[in-house]
Amino acid sequence: MKVVGITSTAILSLLFGIVAPVYAQHEQQGEKQDHPEKPQAAQHEQARPEQQHAQQQEHAQQQQRQAKPEQQQQHAQQQQRQEQNKQQEHAQQQQRQDQNRQQQVAQQRGHEQPQRTQEQRRVEQTAWQQHRAGNWQSDHRTWQQRGGYIGYRIPDDRFRGYFGSAHGFRIEGLPFLVVGGYPRFQYGGYWFSLVDPWPGSWANNWYDTDDVYVTYVDNGYYLFNRRYPTTGIAISISM
Repeated sequence: MKVVGITSTAILSLLFGIVAPVYAQHEQQGEKQDHPEKPQAAQHEQARPEQQHAQQQEHAQQQQRQAKPEQQQQHAQQQQRQEQNKQQEHAQQQQRQDQNRQQQVAQQRGHEQPQRTQEQRRVEQTAWQQHRAGNWQSDHRTWQQRGGYIGYRIPDDRFRGYFGSAHGFRIEGLPFLVVGGYPRFQYGGYWFSLVDPWPGSWANNWYDTDDVYVTYVDNGYYLFNRRYPTTGIAISISM
């Protein structure tokens, strides 16, 4: 009986020795299964501020890249406006300088030009009156109808400085001649001869009272009266 008891005791001890480690291992695995997410969650919570910071930096860089073309476009538009303003100021300054030179030339010419005698005035008025159109539509011809302009051509830089619609003057007091029965006057260093009669609707003394200007249109030079801006008289230019 003792042998049986000892044997039973030994077997129980052996079984307990085997079961106990297994049960302890099972308990450890159970604890791991009950709390598997705690370390990962902690790591995730720790990484979230760094991830948000990186996302914010990336978003800020993206906004900067988007804003850069707009800034370049605004800068280009600003430079374009500045350049246009400079060009306008330069054109206005050039126009003022041209007007001042024109006034100086006119004043100098007025001082140098001797007073006309009554006989000279009479000849001048007679020449003008003889070339008044009875019927403007049938009496005048354009340079195109005449086959094109064949007279002297004023250089472009000289023309821009002293002629055109921006440079008006009066014929009264200018050097005057009658050539071939047509009036001829001198202005800006050139002689201008009328090859057309002047419209009968104009004032009798328009050449003394009205501002006129010389321009180049439709392949020829014409004299325009500011009071009647739609009608141009064909003229020929010589030195």
